[in-house]
Amino acid sequence: MADLRTCSLDYFPENILIDILSYLNVRELVRMGRVCKRWRRLVKDQRLWRIVDLSEWKGMTSRLLWVMLRQYLGSGLRCLHLRGLLLSARGGAFLSEPWLQALTSRCPRLHKLTLLHVDLRGLCSYLFLPPTLKVLELRGCELPTGFFSHSCSSSSPSNSGRKTGNRVGGASSAGATALTGGHPDPPARHMAIETLILDNVPSFTDLHLQSLGTWTKLSRLELRDVIRITAAGLRSCATQESGVGGHEDTGAAFRLSQLKSLELGNSGRSGSQTQMASLGLGEGWAGLEELTLGGREVAPGLLCVCRLKDLHKLRLRSCLLSEVQVLRSWRGLRNLGRLEFCEVTFQGRQKKWDRDENDGHEDPQIGDEGEDPMQTLQRSLATLMPQCILVFTCCSVTIPSD
Repeated sequence: MADLRTCSLDYFPENILIDILSYLNVRELVRMGRVCKRWRRLVKDQRLWRIVDLSEWKGMTSRLLWVMLRQYLGSGLRCLHLRGLLLSARGGAFLSEPWLQALTSRCPRLHKLTLLHVDLRGLCSYLFLPPTLKVLELRGCELPTGFFSHSCSSSSPSNSGRKTGNRVGGASSAGATALTGGHPDPPARHMAIETLILDNVPSFTDLHLQSLGTWTKLSRLELRDVIRITAAGLRSCATQESGVGGHEDTGAAFRLSQLKSLELGNSGRSGSQTQMASLGLGEGWAGLEELTLGGREVAPGLLCVCRLKDLHKLRLRSCLLSEVQVLRSWRGLRNLGRLEFCEVTFQGRQKKWDRDENDGHEDPQIGDEGEDPMQTLQRSLATLMPQCILVFTCCSVTIPSD
């Protein structure tokens, strides 16, 4: 009994202590490392630094980023989440080229990077990002004009500051060069990113989208609330037989022929009401297998899915739909293997269809008023597309008051 009363954490094996520490967030881990030398050594174990979320650490600065990189982040890092100072009253630079180069050197296994509210206009190109990245997620960020292109201008403000020896992001260029092994400039290379997610990035334009044509590994692209993408820009990136305006060599550089999955979402925020980028899908997109449409992009997108010959999976999310809208598009959806409705609000009051005067076929009948539209839609689609798998997730029904 005396031994049990004197038992403490010092008697636990290190593996168990590391498992206990894994339940703490980053800020709590740093505090635990100040207890004693043993705990400091345990906290620096790379098993605790595989998935690091610094977006919840309020007051994170570029100086603290250097401290985290020097003392904790290392070869075990797989996923990193960062929140910048774009919406902060302090402002200032957050990510710098020297810090990204040091991150590349010290974390060779990093494959996912998520940036929230980060101002990237101080970087001349994406080439400063770690070449091991497979997934890049940008939420509420600001981008320079040529960020996704292979060219890197030497006249950028960040480069000029680094050449004059000024402190960038809380560290001098000499110290950054020492951390990166003496390589101050990024090598010319092809990005290995396979998934690119852009959410509420107002500076992303058609020119950025066209620059992605050089990303040979990119197979999944998600564009949510990207208000400057137009139907013409999306049409120029489709795999056409001829280029834009009939010139094959002009349009070839813009094509995203390697893309397999595409998401277009528009929640209707201010400034985005007039953009219906999904109309650009009417040009056809060879090789596109999965498509997700959200918000205001659903209605125009349903008009164009018939042109996507290789489409196998379609997902509609966060929108208001009626049975009529879906069933009128069933001829363009009959080759689908999977159709998903996610967080869709269905209108509960519908009217029966009339005979189609154009082709002489009678369209399916919609259920009576008051009947659950999801059930009637499921029955109708099961009859029209028996080979298609239907999935309803977090859907609801609304009935007008009149």
